[in-house]
Amino acid sequence: MGEQLSGWIEGIEPFWNLGLLTVGGAPLTPGKILTAIAVVAVGGLVARRLSHALGGRMLRRMGFDEGASHALEQLAFYVMLACVLLLALRTVEIPLTAFAVVGGALAIGVGFGSQNVVNNFISGLILLAERPIKVGDLVQLDDLWGNVERVGLRSTRIRTGDNAHIIVPNASFLENNVTNWTHRNPEVRAKIPVGVIYGSSVADVKRLLRQAMDEHPKVLESPEPLVLFRSFGNDALLFEMWFWLRIHNYTSRAVVESDLHERVDELFREAGLVIAFPQRDVHLDSARPIEIRMTTDPDEEPRPSDEGTRP
Repeated sequence: MGEQLSGWIEGIEPFWNLGLLTVGGAPLTPGKILTAIAVVAVGGLVARRLSHALGGRMLRRMGFDEGASHALEQLAFYVMLACVLLLALRTVEIPLTAFAVVGGALAIGVGFGSQNVVNNFISGLILLAERPIKVGDLVQLDDLWGNVERVGLRSTRIRTGDNAHIIVPNASFLENNVTNWTHRNPEVRAKIPVGVIYGSSVADVKRLLRQAMDEHPKVLESPEPLVLFRSFGNDALLFEMWFWLRIHNYTSRAVVESDLHERVDELFREAGLVIAFPQRDVHLDSARPIEIRMTTDPDEEPRPSDEGTRP
């Protein structure tokens, strides 16, 4: 067995030490390339496990929240990965100066073709450092609502209320207006407009709207809910219900609003109040009476009047 292994090593040694090219005065061989690949693979795996242990255990035990732990975990992984790459180059005896010329030319070529990638990469570093959004936040980007699941260096993954995962480029969070509903505090104020017909008792309307909010268990007592008489509309007296609630996703807010709509409708029916609907009064102004003709068949020809048939 030992002789076979020795013969096998002697057989691959010429290929292992075959000089492909010279980099920085040192020959680059297949053996060095395979060694560098092994160092990067093993080092990357170790860096991933160490960063995960750092963010998942140590930082949370030290009092960091989920978003801060995730951001520091990502930064620690990329720092350790950079160290692994430098170690791999050091292992195969390739100096960094060897990549100066090639790297400069490659950077110019890649720069023109990958501006968006670089933009998103830099934006990812800014998001991880400044943390305007973090894992678990409920964000609104244009018509997109969802919770942040992961902030990467190139893109951010958002999970919507329909359990769909949306991949958003990081630059979108820095170049556009983004609403973060739970950035510092999950307590937000919601508004529900209500319109009742003219002639309704304003005092009764305000009392019943306040009752609906006070009865809901998820409406916060402080800050206190408010009922505002906003304006006189074209077809209704317009009120608004203002209340605070603690949300973690868009669905929780929609459920509370749905419950309040249902309760308001129930209370109004019991009190005899009518929710307004569009109404129009049509006035006809004519110099002479308007002729009205009734017929049972729309295709039937009009018959002459009795006065016209008499001799």
